[in-house]
Amino acid sequence: MPSELAHHWTLDPGTVFLNHGSFGATPRRVLEAQASWRARMEREPVAFFARALEPAMDEVRTALGGFVGAAPDDLVLVPNATVGINTVARSLDLRKGDEVVALDHAYNAATNALAHVASLAGGRLVIARLPFPGATPSLARDAILDAVTPRTRLVLLDHITSPTALALPVAEIVAALALRGIDTLVDGAHAPGMLELDVEAIGAAYYTGNCHKWLCAPKGASFLHVRRDLQEAVRPLVISHGANSPRVDRGRFRLEHDWTGTWDPSAYLSIPAAIEFGASLLPGGWAALQERNRTLALRGRHLLCEALGIEAPAPDVMIASMASVPLPLESTGGAASGGALYDDPVHAGPRRNGIQVSVGPWPQQPGDGPWRRLIRISAAPYVSQEDLELLARVLPGVAASSPG
Repeated sequence: MPSELAHHWTLDPGTVFLNHGSFGATPRRVLEAQASWRARMEREPVAFFARALEPAMDEVRTALGGFVGAAPDDLVLVPNATVGINTVARSLDLRKGDEVVALDHAYNAATNALAHVASLAGGRLVIARLPFPGATPSLARDAILDAVTPRTRLVLLDHITSPTALALPVAEIVAALALRGIDTLVDGAHAPGMLELDVEAIGAAYYTGNCHKWLCAPKGASFLHVRRDLQEAVRPLVISHGANSPRVDRGRFRLEHDWTGTWDPSAYLSIPAAIEFGASLLPGGWAALQERNRTLALRGRHLLCEALGIEAPAPDVMIASMASVPLPLESTGGAASGGALYDDPVHAGPRRNGIQVSVGPWPQQPGDGPWRRLIRISAAPYVSQEDLELLARVLPGVAASSPG
């Protein structure tokens, strides 16, 4: 039986969609708002881009800033969190021997960006290890702090880890790193809409998050927050007219990032509609929706662990709207090569039963040693407990048939 909220989305009713965390899914009302912006743009493109777009984007940042706890002028809109991470990485003034640190739970694209920039400078990326199963908030904090040295210039910290779906104590870790004089880049790809968010209270030097995942904006809507004292050094990936603009009515940070060339801004402009939509789904607004999703994710994780006969791999406090469960150990790295295994037999098993769910290797680059597949469920508003019960019934047979 589908969720009572499922009718708001255009998802295929023949598929149990448990993979919202990968790309999100945009509800009808927000798609209609995007179509309206596109129609307005195409009626008179010159008037739209030359006069209407800038004040409209200012309104977007105002609405978004209120939702994520950030001053609007400290936000720039970017297509995705990977672009946000690359923007920061390219702006770092790294020197030979410098180090950047990330957890082994970090998103592969993010660590690739930091490793590339560090290598160009003659530095290196240091990977901190956090066990899974067995992760706890204190182990996550200690893993990061134990990995930093006097050569550490930046720490990449996931708010919600992508492969293992763990909510990390980012504010606590950011504060501990600040005492050591180390800046933090928080990858909050999944946080907006999943958690109550206060970016300024977290206090990181940089914070990037997707609006097209749990906030349910159209694809290509994300943000980067940069602490004010660092904004002068953070240039966009594309240098354009803002680099030598004579305007004095707004700062260089705004002028450079707000216009890098012609693009379709309708995804950005639909962010306020997504915020309003999520607030309207339940009487308690976003807080009630987030609690509903978290309760469902915990219930789903319990069902999967019970079906597989395993203990929960992390405490409940680390779960928000997603949860990952490990399958039995594999003997070799085999076909696992990092990222989601969309052609993997374990992914194909649920798909044959009409279930779309995330399957990935753990560790993310397993090499020749033992590794696991992780099943990651996403408890989006359109997901019901019956959907998760179906996966729990199917999963033991899939796990038993995988090579080990």
